[in-house]
Amino acid sequence: MTRKELVSNIFRKGSFLCTGLDPDIKKLPPHLLENKGGEHPVLVFNKAIIDATAPYCVAYKPNLAFYESLGAEGVKVLEDTVKYIRENYPDQFVIADAKRGDIGNTAAMYARSFYEAMDFDAVTLAPYMGADSVRPFLEYKDKWAVILALTSNKSATDFETVADAKGEAMYERVLRVSSEWGSDADTMYVVGATQASHLETVRKIVPSHFLLVPGVGAQGGSLEEVARYGMTPDCGLLVNSSRGIIYASSGEDYAEAAGAAARKLAEEMKALLPA
Repeated sequence: MTRKELVSNIFRKGSFLCTGLDPDIKKLPPHLLENKGGEHPVLVFNKAIIDATAPYCVAYKPNLAFYESLGAEGVKVLEDTVKYIRENYPDQFVIADAKRGDIGNTAAMYARSFYEAMDFDAVTLAPYMGADSVRPFLEYKDKWAVILALTSNKSATDFETVADAKGEAMYERVLRVSSEWGSDADTMYVVGATQASHLETVRKIVPSHFLLVPGVGAQGGSLEEVARYGMTPDCGLLVNSSRGIIYASSGEDYAEAAGAAARKLAEEMKALLPA
């Protein structure tokens, strides 16, 4: 998906919501686990969540850990989930939250896996090993590298905000150096919603790149602060919510509740978008 197409979807829907598809089989509504002989309960869950939330979001982000934890059948569920989105909601931007970070031929194989075999639009990447770990992903037309910059977890301060002798924090260096590897048409950055106080600094370094922002909702990040400090004239934001949407209810109305939660966030986002 091109940047132009993504921006068009955002303003057409009045939303910059990304729904995180992170289904823990131990948290699924109990009645889904009683489905013997049919589709895998996680796939049933995902399809219902997607159908309920698609009108209100512009992106989906499956976190691979939730699928790999199920073994080979989980990988099949992931592939079938992406296929379902592609066949039924082709305007959605689909992100593999994989946090890969290897180099050379290995990075090239990861890129082939996510972009060719599974047809994702984007992959989250750890840049610790440098340009070699990202460039193979940038060789694909209309695909995106989503680079971890400033994450929302508490221990992010162990490394990401530590400053060097010149006073530059590690996340600032990541942004500055990696922004030269690609462009704002193929590179995004992960900046956690709980790090909203740093967004002004982020925007000074990468003023026009899209930011993928997790941490709104269950992690306590403020949507208003993210928009105030991070939004660009063409939005430039994808704000992710996972648990707050997909686990809005644990009963048989789980899909309906997810749709309502997504709609509420989308309505808040519409009011924050540039005119």
